[in-house]
Amino acid sequence: PFRKALGFDFTPAQKRVINEIFEDMGGPRPMNRLLMGEVGSGKTVVAVSSLLLAVEAGHQAVLMAPTEILAEQHAHGLSRLLKGLPVRWALLTGGRKKAESRRDRDALAAGEIQIAVGTHALLEDQVAFKDLGLVVIDEQHRFGVDQRATLGAKGTAPHVLLMTATPIPRTLALTVYGDLSVSVIDQLPPGRPVITTHWSTEGEALSAVRRAVAQGRQAYVVFPL
Repeated sequence: PFRKALGFDFTPAQKRVINEIFEDMGGPRPMNRLLMGEVGSGKTVVAVSSLLLAVEAGHQAVLMAPTEILAEQHAHGLSRLLKGLPVRWALLTGGRKKAESRRDRDALAAGEIQIAVGTHALLEDQVAFKDLGLVVIDEQHRFGVDQRATLGAKGTAPHVLLMTATPIPRTLALTVYGDLSVSVIDQLPPGRPVITTHWSTEGEALSAVRRAVAQGRQAYVVFPL
């Protein structure tokens, strides 16, 4: 029903990655897998497929994001992707009203809510699951090791899927030493614009910004600090 309601088919890369994740989740050991893919490659729909597999198997699942904006974006996507499906989900962030949060926490602990989406608020002691089977962490490099472990400890050895478009050296080191399996979505869905990346000096970059602005376009500059 989920795939029929999507309105589009998965790309070959998405199908391959979903099969890798499903094979892990059906295996005898907890999955520990990194999902890499460019922005716009379709990681979210792969993650939702994984969440639904956990629910279909009778477990609960959680998707944690580093900011309220990103968590709300995921919640918006879930409301669209899960429309018409017999799946109950909730958004848990620090900015929600206390009464709403308490109601959803109670339903989550009772197993009435199958999928939770949220921020660091999911790590609070008050948040408990009845049967957590899958943990999905978006932009996983924004979370510390202890934070990821805290969320995983809310279940009994749940499967773990980490998502990133920008893997950091520590993450790549885990893949090299065998602690983390890797799935890569190396194909964009049809119709997506091609994103080109250029290495340049500061002067060249500012010249490119001036040209874009002169054409009526916009630009943004990102600094690490």
